Amino acid sequence: MQTNSKPSATLDGLLSPALFKALGDPNRLALLLRLAAVGGPATVSALGGCCERDLSVVSRHLARLREAGIVAAERHGREVHYRLTTDLASILRAIADALDACCPPGSCVPGACAPNSCCTPHTSEGEL
Repeated sequence: MQTNSKPSATLDGLLSPALFKALGDPNRLALLLRLAAVGGPATVSALGGCCERDLSVVSRHLARLREAGIVAAERHGREVHYRLTTDLASILRAIADALDACCPPGSCVPGACAPNSCCTPHTSEGEL
């Protein structure tokens, strides 16, 4: 059975732990929803109403989202305006496309995938 390593390599490059860690927090997801609802750039204080958190905590959450490339920040005097980047949707689409290319729906069943293919979990040396 021949395996195509290109989708696996593509998938490995797209699966960023920082991205999923940033998206894995309920407060950060609430901030993303709030920012999407605003429909444009917004300040920390404008976004802070979505979470029952101190604005400094909201600011740290936004910084994590910025580091992951999900939001962009632009300073205007003393305020920082945050906006959603278009990268998130394209990254999620690329992940979905790589998964479809690697493992079309219904093709990945236990035992059917070659070792180290994109269907099987990759582990680092020494990792259990």
